[in-house]
Amino acid sequence: MTQYAVLIFETETGTEPPPEVMAAHQELPARIAERGGRIVAGLALEPSTTATVVRDGLITDGPFIESKEMLAGVFVIEARDLDHAMELAGLTPVLKGGVEVRPLAGFFTDPS
Repeated sequence: MTQYAVLIFETETGTEPPPEVMAAHQELPARIAERGGRIVAGLALEPSTTATVVRDGLITDGPFIESKEMLAGVFVIEARDLDHAMELAGLTPVLKGGVEVRPLAGFFTDPS
């Protein structure tokens, strides 16, 4: 199985997601497993106002780019192929935004 990053982009509202969205995220590993995939890892990010950027040796507070949607979290999934990864990524609960799927290059491997 190939690993893919599922990048979750959301419009920041300054409020916590509704309980039903959080519940849907909690159920996501089981829903993906039912379809033959697996979540390897999943992380939510703090709001973009907490971001710090390092570019060309300069440190700047705030998000990297100006956008209506900010990177809100990432899952690493295992899927048979890109079509399967897209199907699984489509299960991701998103309020106002979308997901981006990218194959992982695999520079580092876990020795365990």
